[in-house]
Amino acid sequence: MALTATPYKVDLSLSDLDRDVYATLRFTVARHPSETEERLAVRLLAHALWYAEGLAFGRGLSDVDEPALWEKSLDERILHWIEVGQPDAERLTWCSRRAERVSLLAYGNRRGWETRVLPSVSTLGNLNVAALPQAPLAALAENLPRSVKWAVMLSEDTLFVTDERDQHELPLEWLLGGR
Repeated sequence: MALTATPYKVDLSLSDLDRDVYATLRFTVARHPSETEERLAVRLLAHALWYAEGLAFGRGLSDVDEPALWEKSLDERILHWIEVGQPDAERLTWCSRRAERVSLLAYGNRRGWETRVLPSVSTLGNLNVAALPQAPLAALAENLPRSVKWAVMLSEDTLFVTDERDQHELPLEWLLGGR
């Protein structure tokens, strides 16, 4: 029997002080059966970090030809391709050929990945890579409720997330480019 995706209702109050973007976002997002709560939390944080009017979730894990998130133009050109995790250099190069702009929100133990992958993709002019700190991300993602209510404030490369349990501070480390 095939496992099905788990729906999560999201209520996100966004205050991006760096870009003067203020929005209340309500949407449902599917968590793939093989996706961890941590990866879902990273997708939600990427949505807040690079929020734009036309930003949408891709099919992600169920379709390798789609990103975690993307923004398309009215004529279906890919304006912004957003990945999460630690993709290999081949994947990032492939993505950079399909979109005007590519962003990656990396998480997890990145030590080996950074030395293996980043030098290979450092010449891609349309790629930006940010990394999240592991401990605060793990605390935020632990026992993620099916009804997510977050207030996210972005200021000077730091994500401040308030949920029903606590306040979390996630400073971004820019490994390539910037926002």
